Amino acid sequence: MRYRKISLWQTVDWITILIFALLVIAGWFSVCGASYDFDSAGLFDPSGRPGSQLIWIGTSIVLIFVLMLLESDFYDIFAYLIYGAVILVLLLTIVGAMAHLPFVPDIKGSSSWLVLGPVRIQPAEFAKFATALALARFMNGYGFKLDTAKNFSIALLLILAPMICILLQKETGSALVYLAFFLVLYREGMSGYILLAGICAVVYFVTGMKYEEEMLGITPLGELIVSCIVLILSAALAGVAVKDRQCAYVILAGIAITFSGAYIVSFFFPVNYASVAMGLTGAMSVYLLFLSLKKWVWPYALIAVFALSSIAFLYSVDYVFDHVLEPHQQIRIKVSLGLEDDPGGAGYNVNQSKIAIGSGGFWGKGFLNGTQTKLKYVPEQDTDFIFCTVGEEQGFWGAAIVLILFAAFILRLIVLAERQSNAFGRVYGYSVASIFFFHVAINIGMVIGLTPVIGIPLPFFSYGGSSLWGFTILLFIFLRLDASRKER
Repeated sequence: MRYRKISLWQTVDWITILIFALLVIAGWFSVCGASYDFDSAGLFDPSGRPGSQLIWIGTSIVLIFVLMLLESDFYDIFAYLIYGAVILVLLLTIVGAMAHLPFVPDIKGSSSWLVLGPVRIQPAEFAKFATALALARFMNGYGFKLDTAKNFSIALLLILAPMICILLQKETGSALVYLAFFLVLYREGMSGYILLAGICAVVYFVTGMKYEEEMLGITPLGELIVSCIVLILSAALAGVAVKDRQCAYVILAGIAITFSGAYIVSFFFPVNYASVAMGLTGAMSVYLLFLSLKKWVWPYALIAVFALSSIAFLYSVDYVFDHVLEPHQQIRIKVSLGLEDDPGGAGYNVNQSKIAIGSGGFWGKGFLNGTQTKLKYVPEQDTDFIFCTVGEEQGFWGAAIVLILFAAFILRLIVLAERQSNAFGRVYGYSVASIFFFHVAINIGMVIGLTPVIGIPLPFFSYGGSSLWGFTILLFIFLRLDASRKER
């Protein structure tokens, strides 16, 4: 047994552990800067947030030893059982909230917390590693191929089940994190065109919302831009996916000739160029369907479906925005897109965060010297908006170092994932890297106003035990799997 422990600690990746330690230490100092009050408890007093975070860090270290000393096969064998247990807890939380049970309180409009005496736990934070384990176990099957409809559907179900449960708990931000798993599916063989369709949906939504009320004469600018994107993408897909350059040239020539004719007509009559583009999309789809039937090549028909679905999605944006999204989500998106200026409401957090970061300058104001954070101008400044504390106290150089550390951390995880000897370790490793990437990109994006405020923590920085435990478990299960490669 002693020999096995020595072997384990010799094979573990200490580079990743070092970066993890640096991030946790920097995160604790950030929690101190964001929540410390000179008139209250000291930094090490457990009644204050810095002291409380130290307790969570200490318990995380105990968790690390437990996770690392377990056999690596444990995670493979019990992956489905862990996943099922977490889904059950998520369902119990939903039922508890519906029944108004005292241990599932409504906290800031969300019913995602379990209150067990003095301890509050958010099950959604633990669902991430459970989903990653289940997905890795499923995709580690003998002869597994993701490109079959059955396998892809099951993988999708494993991702969507916890995502839907968390959405029912009114935790939209935590639910959106599960979109990161599509990067894993792409790495394991999912068609890049599915990923492209998802990216296009985001582009259509943002463009449609951003330019919804802007007009170019009698032409709705949003509709025109999206229609042109659809036409150009369809021509590109015909040339690249089907490898039919003639078809691509015909589509491009049709676009050029039709718009030139419309421009000439506009000298005599008002022209709605968006309608022209829509008509072109319809004509192009008919042409592609004709080629599909003539040559019996289905990708032509798929491109036509993509084009028509894109237009249908564009016209559904208003309905989704008005009837699916909650009012606070609507206003956050409008503020992020610059459609509304609400400095005293939905835009208050972001505006104060920008002020705090900007006031730090290049060198920062120094540890515990941030005026914006000390005067509590930034709401949630020790949780979702903790990065503004880094920018104010440590300035540009401190924020840059934190970003470099996170970049090195995520790249190192990708390197470790690629060197795994089986699909279980590789899929789990890419799941870990994707989840961390999503959290870092979205959290910092919302703090500086690049993405809507959806309320997800910055790994190892945001205050909270559930968050720190969840990320620690997620990471060190992977490090245990990686260490097992060289165990003798």
